[in-house]
Amino acid sequence: MLKANSKSLLRFRSALPWAWRHLLFSLGIVFLVGILVFFVWFPWPLMEISGGWSLLLLIFGVDVVCGPALTLLLLHPGKSRKALLVDIGLILTLQASALSYGIYSLGQARPIAVVYEVDRFRVVSVADIDTSSPEALPEWVGAWNFTPPRILGVRSAKSAEEKIESLNASLQGLETGQRPNWWQDYEISVPQVKARAKSLEQLLALNSGSVESIRENAARAAEKPRENEVLVPSELLWLPVVSKRTTGWVAFIDPNTARIRGYVRADGFGE
Repeated sequence: MLKANSKSLLRFRSALPWAWRHLLFSLGIVFLVGILVFFVWFPWPLMEISGGWSLLLLIFGVDVVCGPALTLLLLHPGKSRKALLVDIGLILTLQASALSYGIYSLGQARPIAVVYEVDRFRVVSVADIDTSSPEALPEWVGAWNFTPPRILGVRSAKSAEEKIESLNASLQGLETGQRPNWWQDYEISVPQVKARAKSLEQLLALNSGSVESIRENAARAAEKPRENEVLVPSELLWLPVVSKRTTGWVAFIDPNTARIRGYVRADGFGE
C-alpha cells in the first residue's frame, strides 16, 4: 500500500512541473483572447447585454482548468516516449478544438451593431443578422472582423407593402434592426432619437430601487464631453437597450448630439 502511494506521489511530482507550464501557457492564451473580447468585440457593457460571459467562462474552464488537469493526470514518467507524445497530442488537440469552438461561438455572439429602432436601441450580434439578402450586407459585417460595434439607425418603410412585410417579420422574431437592408446612418435617425429620448427623472421614477446606481453611472457618462455636449448628468436623456438575452439596460443619450454617452443596468419599460 505504501509502495503504491509512493509511486503515485512520484508520478504526481513528475507531472506537476509540466502541468504548471501548461497552466501558464493556457493563461497566456486566455489573456490574449480576453484582450480581443473586452477591448474589441465586447466593449462594456455589451459583454453582459449580449451574453458573452458564458462563452468566455467555457473557454476559461476548458483551456485553463481541463487542459492542465489532463496533463497532470496523464503524464507518467514510466510511459514510453511514444505514449507520452500520443497523450500530449490528444490533450493539445482537445484543448485546441475547444478553444476554436469557443472563439467561433464568441465571434457569432459578438455585437456587430447597436441599432436605433423607433423607441429603443437593439444590440445586434453576428448570429442575429438576417442573411436572406446577402447583397445588403456591409463589408464590415462578419464574425472575424476586428472593428467595434457600430451605432446605426433603421429607415422607414418605403411602401405600405414593405411596412406589412416588416410587421410580419417582426411577429416571427426578426426585427428591423436585424435586417441590414433597413439600416441607415445614425445621423439620419438623430432627430427621431432626440424626440423619443426621455429625461433622467423618468428613469429614476421607474427604478426607485436603483437611484444611486443610476446617478453614479449618469455622472460617469457625463464625463469627457465632446464639442456641444452637456456636462451636467441630470441633463442626459435615455432610451432602453434590448438584445435577444435581456431588456434590462438603458443608454444615456446626449440631448445635443444624440451620441450614446454610457449605459446602466435599469428598467426602461416600467415592467
